[in-house]
Amino acid sequence: MKLFEYQAKEVFASQGLSIPQGSIATDSSGAEQAAMAIGFPCVLKAQVLRGGRGKAGLIKVAHTPLEAAKAASDLFTSPHGVRKILVEKAVDIARELYLSITVDPFSARALILACSDGGIEIETLARTAPEKIVRENVDLDTRLLPFTARNCAYSLGLEGDLAKKFAQVVESLYKVFRALDAELVEINPLFVTKSGGLVAGDGKLSIDDNSMSRHPEWEPGRDYFGSEVEFEAYKEGIPYLQFDGDISLMCAGAGLTTTVYDLIADSGGTVANYLEFGGPNYRKGLKAMELCVKNNPKVILIVTFGTIARADIMAEGIVGAISTLKPSCPIVVCIRGTGEDAAAATLRAAGLDPLTDTEMAVKRAVELARGETGGHA
Repeated sequence: MKLFEYQAKEVFASQGLSIPQGSIATDSSGAEQAAMAIGFPCVLKAQVLRGGRGKAGLIKVAHTPLEAAKAASDLFTSPHGVRKILVEKAVDIARELYLSITVDPFSARALILACSDGGIEIETLARTAPEKIVRENVDLDTRLLPFTARNCAYSLGLEGDLAKKFAQVVESLYKVFRALDAELVEINPLFVTKSGGLVAGDGKLSIDDNSMSRHPEWEPGRDYFGSEVEFEAYKEGIPYLQFDGDISLMCAGAGLTTTVYDLIADSGGTVANYLEFGGPNYRKGLKAMELCVKNNPKVILIVTFGTIARADIMAEGIVGAISTLKPSCPIVVCIRGTGEDAAAATLRAAGLDPLTDTEMAVKRAVELARGETGGHA
């Protein structure tokens, strides 16, 4: 689970890391008021879970209340789904560093990455001059030793008080990494101020999903999802991906879903959403179809192959969902696996055509989406 920048910085501050003075705004008026309270110049930063915000125009500098209001309005009306803006006091920057801690899958140890050139081009630097990036491994069953943190600082060419402060930042960031079961914790850029201080200019924090039971305080809210349907699916425990096409997918298994998605694209069709109908969700036919119907698709395509997830139970759920929801769009069904004979009988009794060939099902769904035929498949 990825945290927003403002949330990551709150965690950083709790471990003694310096962050810019800032405030969260949820509308343009609130952003303007926050800017006036913080003072100018200030920075308005869209809180979205994506990288490259600077290059995408999602970080803006304001020198007056009018500029702050205009910047906030531009961010909130952008196509990036901005719901919150972090308004921060501009930092008096002397230089920028990079610092992150992640998990090295090869050695099964923590990996500290640091670079004397931070900022938006760090990915390019990693490809073109990887020797500039300092790497230090830390055994996960022992604490970070002070000499390792100091070694990071000296390897960057830092000296004196600045090297000492950088080592302290490394130690504090490592505490965040372990306390939150993080997969990644990153400060980019780490500002060196003209007065010699170190300030986290940005922050990324990604928590291992398998540890979320230990971190209920970070339960994802509506802000983490691009639509109400995605949020509703999450609360129901149904894996769901939103797209912008015509055919709504209810599939069982990632491999089968990927194949179906490719077949649809190859046939000239487009996908409206993917919903995982297998695994523990095969008894959730009503809720699954309800989520798909909310997309107003031209077709709902149901393709499954189940062993533990029984085809007959899926079919009963699908027929019940159609009876309750009465979707206006055609439905194409191809259900294989345990109990498929009983499933086929159930579907036929409801007026559906139970297909057994995935490619044929995809072809029919694409034709229906194009309006080349009609009715339930």
